[in-house]
Amino acid sequence: MKHYFLGLAANYSLGERIIHTFAVGTKRDCENLAAGLEKKYRGKAILCKNGRSALALAFKAYFEPGDGVIVNGFTCYAVYEAIKAAKLVPVFADISKDDLNYSIKTLMALDTESEVSRHASSRPSSRGSSLTRSPLVAKCLETSNSCVQIRGIIIQNTLGNPVDIKAVEKFAKEHDLVIIEDLAHCAGMKYRDGREAGTVGAATALSFGKDKSIDTISGGALVLRAPSKHEIKAPEKLPKLSDHLRARFYPLFGITCRGLSYINLGGALMRLLIKIHWVEKSADNSLDLERKPSKFEAKLALKQLKSLRASKMPLREFYLVEDRLKLLKELKKAGFYLDGFWYERPVSPRRYYNKVHFPEEKCPNATFVAEHIVNLPRHYKEVKLAPARKIIKKYLIEEGK
Repeated sequence: MKHYFLGLAANYSLGERIIHTFAVGTKRDCENLAAGLEKKYRGKAILCKNGRSALALAFKAYFEPGDGVIVNGFTCYAVYEAIKAAKLVPVFADISKDDLNYSIKTLMALDTESEVSRHASSRPSSRGSSLTRSPLVAKCLETSNSCVQIRGIIIQNTLGNPVDIKAVEKFAKEHDLVIIEDLAHCAGMKYRDGREAGTVGAATALSFGKDKSIDTISGGALVLRAPSKHEIKAPEKLPKLSDHLRARFYPLFGITCRGLSYINLGGALMRLLIKIHWVEKSADNSLDLERKPSKFEAKLALKQLKSLRASKMPLREFYLVEDRLKLLKELKKAGFYLDGFWYERPVSPRRYYNKVHFPEEKCPNATFVAEHIVNLPRHYKEVKLAPARKIIKKYLIEEGK
């Protein structure tokens, strides 16, 4: 038996695949999804083509071009692409190996670095707050080592592991930073203080893409919870027909490839489908601020939204291992395929990494984790996960390394 530990939609039952493929959505489904998001996250909902488009709109709503935003040092290219689409500057903060998130320690390191260059920006707060803070300024490789003033912080909750929300919130208030919550990995998750992810920041961005907490193959949404600086126009165009059909038929393509994998043809078929653009890799789902999800995706997303249960269980459990390639080969021999181990570079996927100018020397933990991580999705039954876990534990890095 072969086990492909991927996302929800990639592992539909036969009945769920049929429902996904033949689902018929309406304008009312889109309205109901927006209303459901507004009720849950207490803000104004905008449906978007995907998660990165939702993030880009959030950035455009609250920031000015040239502003810096703090981003988790272990993330995906979609976040970086959204930052650049809004003409902002990413400021990467290193992570903890314990939960894959930046910590108050790594955020304070940014604050310490900025002491040297605070004089570089005398720009006053444009939000008119009575609590004017010392500006947080960072040097940035993308601006030829010039300084950028940091105005925001993105909370990612990597793989569904919660950040220390109270500490991050305190840090943000001290430096007058706008919090944007990215719920791609953590819709339905609860922070340690009991609040649900998506109910803390000025805006909440969701992705409905492959392997996400809500998985309809594509689609996303933005909820504006605080008054924005700039008016944001909601996308009005439906997806391109090619994008619509790829999202609709992906579960059927997936199960076909898995069936053919038993005669060693599944991989070849999937590569062909990608080459002729019938299947699209998640990282290649282009950002588009004019398009919204398909109506059938809105219907499916609403169903999953309603079934979310607030939980402290991560989306994926992760392990740091020695000799990852050897481990992956042993897992494959045992029938376990972990090709989607998130992430093989601090900003993944590998093919886009050189565009990012990632400061590896300032984010050593993120760089280390990217070289040693494997993970398993938590929505599988324990009976399926246990044999893979047993193999993984032979390769675990000893604590303290």
